[in-house]
Amino acid sequence: MNTSKYLLTGVLALLAMFKPAVRAQEATDPALPTRTKTTKAAKAKAADAAKTKEEQEKAEKTARKMKEPFWKRLDEAMLEQLGTPAYTPPEPGATPTPRGIPPAPFDSPPFPAGDWQIGGSPIIGDPGELAPYPLMQALYDGPNGDVWKQSKIQLYGWVNFSGNISTSHNTSRGQNANFPLIYDLRSNRMELNQIVLYLERLPDENQTDHIDWGFRISALYGLDYRFTTTYGFLSDQLLKHNSYAGFDMPMIYLDIYVPQIFQGMNIRIGRIISEPDIEAQLAPNNLMASHSLLYGFDDYCHEGIFTTTKINDQWTIQAGIDDGTDVAIWQEDPGRQPTGTVMIQWTAPNQMDSIYAGANSFNNAKFGYNNLQQYVGTWTHKFNDKIYTTTETWYMFMEDAIDHPTKEVPFQNGSFPVRNGYAPEWAILNYTMFRISRDAFFTVRNEYFKDKVGSRTGFATQYTEHSIGITWWPDKLITVRPELRFDHSYDVPAYNNGTDRSQFAFITDVIYHF
Repeated sequence: MNTSKYLLTGVLALLAMFKPAVRAQEATDPALPTRTKTTKAAKAKAADAAKTKEEQEKAEKTARKMKEPFWKRLDEAMLEQLGTPAYTPPEPGATPTPRGIPPAPFDSPPFPAGDWQIGGSPIIGDPGELAPYPLMQALYDGPNGDVWKQSKIQLYGWVNFSGNISTSHNTSRGQNANFPLIYDLRSNRMELNQIVLYLERLPDENQTDHIDWGFRISALYGLDYRFTTTYGFLSDQLLKHNSYAGFDMPMIYLDIYVPQIFQGMNIRIGRIISEPDIEAQLAPNNLMASHSLLYGFDDYCHEGIFTTTKINDQWTIQAGIDDGTDVAIWQEDPGRQPTGTVMIQWTAPNQMDSIYAGANSFNNAKFGYNNLQQYVGTWTHKFNDKIYTTTETWYMFMEDAIDHPTKEVPFQNGSFPVRNGYAPEWAILNYTMFRISRDAFFTVRNEYFKDKVGSRTGFATQYTEHSIGITWWPDKLITVRPELRFDHSYDVPAYNNGTDRSQFAFITDVIYHF
């Protein structure tokens, strides 16, 4: 045992003497490069060659596209983006987009919006940068691409169509057997809901050193124009001809951003879609294919001046004045009168809760086309990155309502009440979302709606509605939203053209972005 011990000690001593000699030889003899040095040099050379080749191919591609016709560039842009994931997680260590506010609480996509609910303004504190869809990419790749980029003007849109299978099929009294389910009024058929085109510029509301500006001009064609129509502006399509497909421009406005007022003020001038509500008129902004009763029967469009002011990290205040709800400024109607709006948004310091509430429309409440007085509030709570819930409630009314058309009010957006006098309605709605994959989420929707004198639906009754659905982005350009829905009317039959109290429906829609 002692012999082995002495032998091992001797071997270690010899190795210790030999090692410095080897190191010295490696350091002085260039004919003995290490394997590590050779490997690193080879890798660096290969990387440089690959980078050079990639840059050459990119330059050749750019030059080729500059000479191509617009339609060919558009076709190539669509093919490139088809199959691209809708949501791409940020690279580890990647620098996030600069924002003067905390990171967006939700991933969009797959969720329709990344920030807490607020309407009538871009998000104050966000730079307003959009990744280009194919139409814009085709313009960027063309001869005037740099001019488009520098202008920050974007041109994009989508096509949205749907289909439904419903237990309502009685069309003896009219086509709208699914009503008061909207927007898919007509049962058991396919619909072109909307083709939408936006021309817009988003102001940079992250910077604080200069006044910036933006605008949006929207064009909409399809069934859904019926729910954005303003009396006196392109309204003959609906109010005179009852067309099931028509044209509207639901948003035409100018934005002016003034960073020197508190933490920033946005001034919006023009025609806008009503500020509150979980849902929206434009298909990509919705959580499901169909709309709730709460959203289907409140006010839609306003024309006026609307301000949004970020007071501090938690509080934002909105105030504005317009000409009334859904009535053009030049249209004679009792509801066309100076109308106020005041909304307040609060977000929790930990970015897990938001409350958005106020008086969306208030004046003397005189009965008119759609002179709704609306007091509304929404609370949104984020449980974690995969689950959140949002609840909205409102109370609306008009004074001295008439149960039939008159010379002053020949039309009403909604229905004429079943009896004269005070016409109130109230509703409460909840959406709860569960993210089930990178590109999809599951939604549960429940609501209660009371149309006390039938002023909105034509039936003086209480309603409940319960739906489940999935929103799935198979790629960046396509959204698919199947859902199952059950509606019930408690006091009188309201569905299937007023013959049934209940209605089941399977609805699905597809959005294709361009």
